[in-house]
Amino acid sequence: MPLNPVQFLEIKDCAGCFLQAGHPWFAPFFESENFTRSISVDQRTFTDSHFAREKIRCVLVDDHALIRHGIRRLLEDERDFEVVAEAADALEALKMVSEHHPDVVLMDVGMPGLSAFEAARRIQRDRPITKLVFLTMHEDEDYAMQGLQAGAAGYVLKDTPADRLVSALREIHSGGKYVSPEVLNRLVETVRTRPAKANKMSPRAATLTPREREVVKMIAEGKSVKEVANVLGLSVKTVEAHKFNLMRKLRIHNKAQLVTYAIQKKIVNIPAGA
Repeated sequence: MPLNPVQFLEIKDCAGCFLQAGHPWFAPFFESENFTRSISVDQRTFTDSHFAREKIRCVLVDDHALIRHGIRRLLEDERDFEVVAEAADALEALKMVSEHHPDVVLMDVGMPGLSAFEAARRIQRDRPITKLVFLTMHEDEDYAMQGLQAGAAGYVLKDTPADRLVSALREIHSGGKYVSPEVLNRLVETVRTRPAKANKMSPRAATLTPREREVVKMIAEGKSVKEVANVLGLSVKTVEAHKFNLMRKLRIHNKAQLVTYAIQKKIVNIPAGA
C-alpha cells in the first residue's frame, strides 16, 4: 500500500539544515531509507505474515507505575509485541536490559537518579542492537537533542495517538527512525537560529561533558557525593574532581548556584505545579 507524503516538512531540507549547521551525527538519521516512512508510519498496514514473525520484545521504563501499566496494556493488545520487563528508573532499566536482551527500550526522560540519557549511552555501548525510544511529555528541543545524541532511534511525545505510537515502534524495530513532528519542527528551527545565538553565549554557558551533566543532575537533586559515586560506579575522589572542574568551568561557587544552573539548563526537571 503506497504511503502518504510527509505532511509537515521536506526531509531533504531537514537534512541540509542540520548538516550545514554542523551536526554530522544527524546524517545517519536523515539518510536512513526508513526515515521518510517513519514520519507517517501510522498510515501503514501490516499483513498476517508480519505478525507471524517473532514478537518485538520491549522493556518499559517510567517512574510512574500507572503509565507503565497503560503502555503494557496497549502493547500486549497487539499480536506482535511482548513486554518482557518494567523498570522504575534508569539504573533498574540497565539491569533489565542486561537480563532480558530486549529489542526495544521505551524510556521516560524525566526520572530521578541516573539520567535516561546516560542509561541510553550505556545501553548503546553494551547492546547496540537494542533500539532506544524516549517516550516523554517534553517537547523541548534540548531534551530531544540530548536523546538523539545519546543514540535514541525515536523521540515520541506522550500525547501521541496510540496507533501512531505502536506503528512507530514497529518502524523503529525494523530499522527506521521516528521523531514526533512537533519536536522535529522545534529541532529544525533551533538549528537554523543557533549560530546567531552561539555568538551571544557567555563563558558561563560552557558545555559540560556527559559525565559532568550526570554529576550536576544528581547533586542538584540532593544526592551526596558518595551517593553520586555509588550510582555512577566511580570513586568519591573522582566525583569530587568532576564537581570541582565543572564548578570552575561554570564559574559557580556553591550548591545553590549549581542548582539554579541545573534548572536553567533543564538538566533537572521541575515537577508541574512546583
